[in-house]
Amino acid sequence: MRTSPLPAADHTGSLLLEGYAWLPDRMRRAASPVVRARLLGRHTVALRGPDAVRFFYDERHVNRREAVPEPVRSTLFGHGAIHTLDGEAHRVRKAMFLSLLTPPARVADLVEHVTDAWDEAVDAWHGQPETVLFDEAAKVLTAGVCRWAGIPLERDRTQATAQDLVALVDGFATPGVRHWRARRARVRCEAWLADLVEKVRDGETEVPEGSAVATVADHREADGRPLDAQTAAVELLNIVRPTVAVSWFVAFAAHALHRWPENRAPLRAGDAAYSAAFVHEVRRFYPFAPFTGGRAAADLYWKGEHIPAGGLVLLDLYGQNHDAELWGDPYRFRPERFLERPVERDELVPQGGDDPSTGHRCPGEAVTITLLEALAVRLSRLEYGVPVQDLTIPLRRIPTRPRSGFRMTGVRSVA
Repeated sequence: MRTSPLPAADHTGSLLLEGYAWLPDRMRRAASPVVRARLLGRHTVALRGPDAVRFFYDERHVNRREAVPEPVRSTLFGHGAIHTLDGEAHRVRKAMFLSLLTPPARVADLVEHVTDAWDEAVDAWHGQPETVLFDEAAKVLTAGVCRWAGIPLERDRTQATAQDLVALVDGFATPGVRHWRARRARVRCEAWLADLVEKVRDGETEVPEGSAVATVADHREADGRPLDAQTAAVELLNIVRPTVAVSWFVAFAAHALHRWPENRAPLRAGDAAYSAAFVHEVRRFYPFAPFTGGRAAADLYWKGEHIPAGGLVLLDLYGQNHDAELWGDPYRFRPERFLERPVERDELVPQGGDDPSTGHRCPGEAVTITLLEALAVRLSRLEYGVPVQDLTIPLRRIPTRPRSGFRMTGVRSVA
């Protein structure tokens, strides 16, 4: 058992400059099973691999309470969100999310609302000289998830709401303009939804029984108390925001179909197994979350390496999804890999690992997968031109996406 020396220099600046490559590069150069760094002045240890996933998500080892940095709480997750809870408080709050986001009927209903919005939008795209897919997908997803959730949203407010929901994701991991745009968007969204919750509780506004709004407004915590209106708004955003974040994957799917057009035919034919494999490969291949983090709950040892109590523990998600030991040829886009063998839960971790029903894995992952399968098939059934544009995906930008947002011309449906 040993404790390697902690570097004297702080690596926060390097992380901001290098983005997704920062941790995988250090993992490749490491002479031990962990990488040590100093982030925001904290002793930081980074891990990777299925065994590391199971170690990381064991609450005896790593907890989330106070581990989420303030800039992330004030943009992506919100203060008081489920992501900052552990133990019984987390399990009770998680049950609410699972009741909304995992039953097949609920997921199917959400997919139907979103695909209806997509089909409506395609007619409008046909008459436009140019369509920016990322922006349009965000509007489609916003309209669909708000209808499903029971959130009243006037048609003329869809674009502004979509821009705010995108901003929450786009600005959490960067300083500067994007970050402050995300903070302002959170203030607006929380005020809007807190007011909605209060009106629902007071009987001023009716929402469908069993809808996300009704469920969150009626939720009781582990101590039997309801959520205050502000926290209820935070958790409503944590239901709708991840759905709108699927716009990143839609843009990536279009990028993949453009670069590797041989994937279009099996998707267009409605091959369900291939559609699932294509979606898993999009989520594995393209960058989304670089890593996730928590605090060491006690003095720990991982493969003989000491992790001090209170230290920051990172799980290298992007690096694991591109680990040659797991994937063989990780930088080749090849959906067939998911048809050749079953992939274990803790191998593919674009949205974290663990069991979503008991741990911290995103409860909306099934929604992401099912939505993306439906939208990838619809995308494959469109004909469009791809004008000259900047389709690079900069790894320094977190979260990244094609620079152009994937611009299309002459969009029309062929099936």
